[in-house]
Amino acid sequence: MKKVAIVTLNGYFNYGNRLQNYALQETIKYLGFSVDSIRICDEDLIENSSISLASRLVNLLNNNPKEIFKILKNKVYFKIHEKDINEIEKNRLNIFKKFSNDYINETDYYISEKNIPEDLTDRYDYFITGSDQVWNMHYNKGSSIYFLTFAESHKRIAYAPSFGVNEIDTDIVDKYKEWISGIHKISVREDEGAKIIKKLTGREALVLIDPTLLLSKDKWLSIAKEAKNKPKGKYLLTYFLGGVNSRYGKQIRKFAKQNNLEVINLGCIKEKETYQTGPSEFIDYISNCSIMFTDSFHGTVFSILFEKPFVVFERRDDVSMYSRIDTLLDKFNLSSRKVENISYNNIFNIDYSHVPHLLHAERVKALDFLKDALEIKDAK
Repeated sequence: MKKVAIVTLNGYFNYGNRLQNYALQETIKYLGFSVDSIRICDEDLIENSSISLASRLVNLLNNNPKEIFKILKNKVYFKIHEKDINEIEKNRLNIFKKFSNDYINETDYYISEKNIPEDLTDRYDYFITGSDQVWNMHYNKGSSIYFLTFAESHKRIAYAPSFGVNEIDTDIVDKYKEWISGIHKISVREDEGAKIIKKLTGREALVLIDPTLLLSKDKWLSIAKEAKNKPKGKYLLTYFLGGVNSRYGKQIRKFAKQNNLEVINLGCIKEKETYQTGPSEFIDYISNCSIMFTDSFHGTVFSILFEKPFVVFERRDDVSMYSRIDTLLDKFNLSSRKVENISYNNIFNIDYSHVPHLLHAERVKALDFLKDALEIKDAK
C-alpha cells in the first residue's frame, strides 16, 4: 500500500485544526492509502509572540474606549487567576492530545527545518501540505517545511492550504514564490489565496473546500461525544476566537432570553467546564444546538454540515478572517448569515435545500484533484 504524509499545523489547542487533520486523513485513507501526520517540533509551531507588541497595541487602540476597558479588565482577570487558568489550559491540552491519539495517526517523531531525517522523503510516496493556515506567515514563522521543500517536487501536493492574509510581506515574498513554484499539484482554500499564487507565480490554483466538508454528517457523528455539562434543554451556542464586543454580546443575551435559550460559550475560558472539552464534544455541541453564533471558520463549516441556523461575526482581531468565510458562504449561497445581513425576526429560518447539491459538486471537484495528484489510475 502506498503511503502519504500530511504536514499541517499540529498545536493541540484548536478545534478546527484537529478536525481538518482528521478529515484529510480519512479522505486519503478512503482513496486507498496509508496515512501519517508528521509532527512539527515547537520551533515551527504557531506562537502568539510572533505577533509584535506594536501590532497588539495597534489592535487594542483600534477599539472604542468601552472595548479597551473590557480587554484590560480581562487581562487583569487572567493575571489574578493565572494559576487556575494554567491548570485549565493544561487539562484542555491533554484532552486535545487524547483526541489526536485516538483518531489521528501521528508520527512518533518530530521534524523541523534543522532536523529532517535523511530518509524521510523515501518513506512516503506523496506529501500533502494543508489544510488550515499552514501558509500564514504569522503561524508558520516563515518555515519552508509547510511547503514540503524537503521532498522531491513530484511528491509535493497542496490541498486547500490557507494564507490567512490577503498579501505576503515583502521580506518573505521571494521565498514564498520559490517554495510555491516547487509544488507539483496545488490548490488553496479561498479565493484570495488563488489570487496570491497567481500574482507570485503565474499559476492557476483550484479553490477547494476545507477537508472537514469532505466527510458526511454521519461520519462526524460517529466520533462525536456528549460533554458532561451539556444542557438538557435548548441552548444557543457561541464560539468566538476573537472575543465578542459589548454591543453584540448584549444582543446575543437579549436574543437568548427572548427565545428561552441557555447560552453556552464554547471558547470562553471563564466557563471552565465547557472550555475543557475536546474536538469530539465540539461536534456534539454544534449538532445539538438551536442556533450558533460564531466568528470561526470551522464553527461556520460545522453549522452548515449539520444544517443549523447560524450567524457569522467578523473577528475583531483578524480582519482577514472574512476572506476565508466569504469564500465558504459564497460557495453555498449563505452570505445572508453574516451579522450585517441578518434579520433577527427571521433568524431561525434558513434554507438548506440547495446545499446538498452544491456540496456534492464541491466534493467531486476535491476528490478529482486528489485522485489526479495521487496518480490514482482509475481517476476520471
